[in-house]
Amino acid sequence: MFEQLTILAPGLIGASVAMASKEKLLARRITVWSRRAETRVACSHQSWCDKVFEHPEQAVAGSDFIVVCSPVESIYPLVSKITGDLKKGAIVTDVGSTKSLICRFCSATISSGNTFIGSHPMAGSEKTGMAHARADLFLHKPCFVTPLVDSDVPALDKVVNFWKELEMEVVTVSPEKHDEIVANISHLPHILASILCSYLASKDHTWRSLAGTGLRDTTRIASGDPNLWKSIIEQNRDEIIRAINDFDEELHVMKTAIANDQYFEVINLLERGKKYRDRLRLSNDNSDNKE
Repeated sequence: MFEQLTILAPGLIGASVAMASKEKLLARRITVWSRRAETRVACSHQSWCDKVFEHPEQAVAGSDFIVVCSPVESIYPLVSKITGDLKKGAIVTDVGSTKSLICRFCSATISSGNTFIGSHPMAGSEKTGMAHARADLFLHKPCFVTPLVDSDVPALDKVVNFWKELEMEVVTVSPEKHDEIVANISHLPHILASILCSYLASKDHTWRSLAGTGLRDTTRIASGDPNLWKSIIEQNRDEIIRAINDFDEELHVMKTAIANDQYFEVINLLERGKKYRDRLRLSNDNSDNKE
């Protein structure tokens, strides 16, 4: 698809993009930039990396397609830094978990003749870093692509096709719709898992050794990087507050039903939850999602 693909910040997602792109022959050359010197050294020994640069401006020079994989709070500053060094016709995308602010700021900043279109591959993990990257991370996983109303259509098609070549299930929505969706299906679950663990931390610490797989399964994602999640919550604040408010209403219904011995309502809520979870599991099984 591209003569040169550049990955900025090759952590779990960035290195996995590079691995998968190399494996599927999507680029003739793959160049990389990392802020950390030790990561640059590690990249220089990887078969999926053709060249490593000390500065992002150097890494993007001559590149057709740039994937920005840094934390959400640094995506816009990084795009601002490289925009003057992009060759004409270059396409820039990102993998950030929020989209509205990122897409509007980056699209307004990108140099004339180039295009920014946001992406969000839903293929992360509570584990971070290049050491956990793998080429099959994206197989059959969802990926949001979030153009603005006036985004360049050929560039949009290339971004969509790129993620499809990595065998992702691509959905195209506005940045605002994306933020509403992920506030409910990604950000809220992480907050709930973290708050549950925070609540249990105030209880007898010996209880941890008595927990079964249910608690571990429910709270796995709470092991995610708190600083990374702080930035996500900050950028998607309004939608997350709305999701928390809606969830709080549902929790209140359950609390009231239990308090009033209304076990018909309790069973209704439990059955509705089971039905949703069973369909979620079926969807994952059909897509060979082993994560």
